[in-house]
Amino acid sequence: MQKIIVDHRERNSGIIRELAKHDIEVIIKQLISADFIIQTKDLEEKIQTLGIERKTVNDFLNSIIDKRILTQLMQLKKSFDIPLLIIEGTENIYQIRNFHPNSIRGMLTTIAVDFQIPIITTMSYRDTTNLLLTIAKRLDKPRRHISLLKKRKPLTLKEQQEFLIETLPGVGPTLSKALLKKFKSVKAVINAKEEHLKKVEKIGPKKAEKIKKITEENYKED
Repeated sequence: MQKIIVDHRERNSGIIRELAKHDIEVIIKQLISADFIIQTKDLEEKIQTLGIERKTVNDFLNSIIDKRILTQLMQLKKSFDIPLLIIEGTENIYQIRNFHPNSIRGMLTTIAVDFQIPIITTMSYRDTTNLLLTIAKRLDKPRRHISLLKKRKPLTLKEQQEFLIETLPGVGPTLSKALLKKFKSVKAVINAKEEHLKKVEKIGPKKAEKIKKITEENYKED
């Protein structure tokens, strides 16, 4: 069973009560940094800790005024492998207080870009609870590497042959197919005499000479 460690100051938020309704172990402690801690294992089976700082919209703005937010998040990043900030509430963060919007944008940018701490917004303590449960469920599953590169299908023999001939000077896809169609194999194209190459459409004397030069001249080391 996955477990969530919750700071004792969250007793009045309603989150502990909501978590208790679900199949998850809740441990209440006095935490120095973070409001919630969830553990997971990386791809090498090493334990990693996710530290979550939760702030209501008002608390977030207050923490900008007294500069508490920077100290807390520096400690969060230092203490946990994966830091995360949750800003909770439906209020318009740019309108509920006498703050210049650029001051708020600047702080959000500092957190996300300079501190590299992800920010997730939730609508209420119930929404925050559901987010915590989703994170705990995700971290309880075996971690897997996610590649952003699309896996390419291996080239067929025909495609590999065409690709090899395309590397010859002045030879593109169309000419590559024409050469293979006439000479039947990559080896035959490479071994073809210059006068035979010139008989293929769109291969003139200069192109035929360049092809023979690159296939017949000895390799010279620097």
